[in-house]
Amino acid sequence: MPASLQEVKRRIASTKKTGQITGAMQMVSTAKLNQIQKHSESYQTYASKIRSVITHLAQSHLLDSASAAKSQTSQEGKLNTLGMLKQRPVKKTGIVVMTSDRGLVGSYNSNVIKQTMDLIKDGGHNKDDVVIIAIGGTGAEFFSKRGYNVAYEYRGVKDVPTFREVRPIVEAIVTMYDNGLYDQLFVCYNHFVNSLTSIFRAEKMLPISAENMGVDDLAVADEETNYHIEYETEPSRDAILEVILPQYAESLVYGALLDAKTSEHASSSTAMKSASDNAKDIISALELQYNRARQSAITTEITEITGAQAALD
Repeated sequence: MPASLQEVKRRIASTKKTGQITGAMQMVSTAKLNQIQKHSESYQTYASKIRSVITHLAQSHLLDSASAAKSQTSQEGKLNTLGMLKQRPVKKTGIVVMTSDRGLVGSYNSNVIKQTMDLIKDGGHNKDDVVIIAIGGTGAEFFSKRGYNVAYEYRGVKDVPTFREVRPIVEAIVTMYDNGLYDQLFVCYNHFVNSLTSIFRAEKMLPISAENMGVDDLAVADEETNYHIEYETEPSRDAILEVILPQYAESLVYGALLDAKTSEHASSSTAMKSASDNAKDIISALELQYNRARQSAITTEITEITGAQAALD
């Protein structure tokens, strides 16, 4: 068999193996997507309740009065949670960027990074006044190579993240904010819409304020119904906020992480399906090429045999 036919045959076998691998990876990504979607749906109930509580506290101006009061650092080793309400002139901006640790996820990482860079540019920021908190190796490496200050890096997020994973991240974020490393913080990630579509989101996390929660719209509704929400707190306002504010921050980061991971699995599944389909197309084209070359070789052999027979006659 001619060398060209052997080469085509090897390419067919190699492409079939690649197609089997991408097909298996698609199945794994789809299974992960189904698993995390079920988890996300159940978590949204908790997240919406926490957001509702904080929104009503903001509407009652309880957050405003707490932020106006002088907040002292709590016991040693404990976060100054009331510091999350502190408003400062914005000199430096912190950005939490959520990407994957690996490739083979289509345009997932490139979309997040591009949109984050646009956010930095549109905000009039430069490398000196931006602090990056990278969740995922791809984003950490991208910003580090370009000279950005990557103050915190977290890799190895589970396929279905747990709430426990988020706590050290939130503690680091709040501590850096309380220490004045940045004056405002945005969480940037891909929001899952469906298996084919995701939308970039940039949510302001710190400082926690009524503006971040759209309380102005609720205030208009209150004016129409002629009442104002007030709370009586027990044991104290600060004691309650020290419990509620960390839960809100954790719910925001965890919700974004779940959303980002869901989008990652969907993007990976779509990319692997596309790769498997491309492998099938390549195999079909190579098999056609192989059959044509083989037929041509057979025809040439028959012609040579016929010619030799004719010469003998």
